[in-house]
Amino acid sequence: MQCTRKVTDQIYWVGASDRRLAKFENLFPIPRGVSYNSYVILDEKTALMDTADSSVSERFMENVKETLAGRELDYLVINHMEPDHCANIAAVIERYPNVTVVGNAKTIQMMGQFYAGTTPGDTLLVKEGDMLSLGKHSLTFVMAPMVHWPEAMVSYETTEKILFSADAFGTFGALNGVLFDDEIDFNCIWMEDARRYYTNIVGKYGPQVQALLKKASALDIRMICPLHGPVWRSQLGTLLEKYDKWSKYEAEEDGVLIVYGSMYGNTENAADVIASEIAEQGMTNIAMYDASVTDCSYLIAEAFRYNRIVVAAPTYNAGLFAPVEHFLNDMKALNIQNKKIALLENGTWAPMAGKHMRTIIETMKNMEIVEPSLAIKSVLQPAQKEDVKKMVEELLK
Repeated sequence: MQCTRKVTDQIYWVGASDRRLAKFENLFPIPRGVSYNSYVILDEKTALMDTADSSVSERFMENVKETLAGRELDYLVINHMEPDHCANIAAVIERYPNVTVVGNAKTIQMMGQFYAGTTPGDTLLVKEGDMLSLGKHSLTFVMAPMVHWPEAMVSYETTEKILFSADAFGTFGALNGVLFDDEIDFNCIWMEDARRYYTNIVGKYGPQVQALLKKASALDIRMICPLHGPVWRSQLGTLLEKYDKWSKYEAEEDGVLIVYGSMYGNTENAADVIASEIAEQGMTNIAMYDASVTDCSYLIAEAFRYNRIVVAAPTYNAGLFAPVEHFLNDMKALNIQNKKIALLENGTWAPMAGKHMRTIIETMKNMEIVEPSLAIKSVLQPAQKEDVKKMVEELLK
């Protein structure tokens, strides 16, 4: 049986959720699953807004068929060609051979790469500002290159003022019967998934997100329909504020993130001493993670969240302990900036971790490394208590 929900009287959600997938893009843990959203507009002409992942193909195709209720599909609008949204293009064209595929030039190029030999009834190439009338509903197309693929675009429905936003404004998390943001506890349950989704999937492309936000500010948007997560109709201000901060690489909170790696517990103990001193000096908003047991996607989300970071690591093979090195390289790859960072290195006979951490951080934008850093040999000594205090004072200035 189909599982759909009304977005409005003439627009339906026809997506599906996947709670079996362990890692999104085979990279990011998704313990609460993920949704693949797609939408059907019923008017004088019918339009399907994107498709879904291959893991939910059967449910998705049944939802589309039952929603159309015997009508032909006139348009398939492709906002994003990533496989978790385009996997059913060939199946849709096979079932509705007269459908017109709507996309920009890069969309059609990628479609040929993924589905060579798949021929729709027609193809409609669109560019910035083009409009498509469906009857009472009209779609205006807005290009959003590198949010987060080069062909990405969003579609604005002018009558009901809905933005079909592709991967923008999406989150991890399956839809457990709920669809709208006012049906969920966003701040307590969904915020972490929204932050982790943005920072790891889109985080590198802050300037491009800012460009899209500028375009979106010129539109009267009453609802946002993303390709993952809930439909936004009540907390648009909260969502847009978060995206603005994240895409400007501005911290959400004044606090300290501590990320450490430790082989035998000695570096961990030093990190605990630093954390206690931070609290002693009045900063109690502290998040602390062992890089060896915490997936890096969570560390990246927290690095976006806080304005101050402590990184602690031992030397390993004359280099940097691998989990911490992964974290710092991921920070660099995702363009994280505007942070104050304190460093702790450990090395029993030839400390090199600090040098390697600096080398990575110094290639990043607007990063202030706290001086002096802290170096220990094997274990933190009681005589270094004053050094810890001074480093923390500098970090919290």
